[in-house]
Amino acid sequence: MADTKNIMIVGVGGQGTLLTSRVLGGITIESGYDVKLSEVHGMAQRGGSVVTFVRYGEKVAEPIVEEGQADVLIAFERLEALRYAHFLKKDGVIIVNDQRIDPMTVVTGLAEYPENIIENLSKKHKVIAVNAMDEALKLGNSRVFNVIILGVAAKHMDFEKDKWIEVIKATVPPKTVDINIAAFEKGYELA
Repeated sequence: MADTKNIMIVGVGGQGTLLTSRVLGGITIESGYDVKLSEVHGMAQRGGSVVTFVRYGEKVAEPIVEEGQADVLIAFERLEALRYAHFLKKDGVIIVNDQRIDPMTVVTGLAEYPENIIENLSKKHKVIAVNAMDEALKLGNSRVFNVIILGVAAKHMDFEKDKWIEVIKATVPPKTVDINIAAFEKGYELA
């Protein structure tokens, strides 16, 4: 694979974008690629927009993904998917958690939350929407919704399922391995 692959993870502070990018970084390194990770809008406090780029290939010069270059956009929230959709390639895919988290501008009444985000994005892009929060609650832990989304995304990438599971086991806190593997399996099954 000579081409560099570009993955973009977008979400709201506190949604696990960093853990997700560490798993993605881990699987690409494990598969022998050169990898560059960068967190762009590091508003790690809850509510702020967080963007992480994962670029991998034979040789990756820089970590930043330009507009129109992302192969996969992983969005942990609908509005974040809309906000960053312009980074997607023509044949790229958006994997979105069908969840609404109102930003401060909406909470304070300065802005309105857009309607029909997923439907509108689907007119221009390939969109896979999953209500990962519902699925995570069914598993008994709302915090693993990000790993469910990752499971969906894994189905659209070139790495073997067993390798994903190894990397998740090595990356998540030891006490959470079982629930995270269950979450990944669920997402993989939903894809």
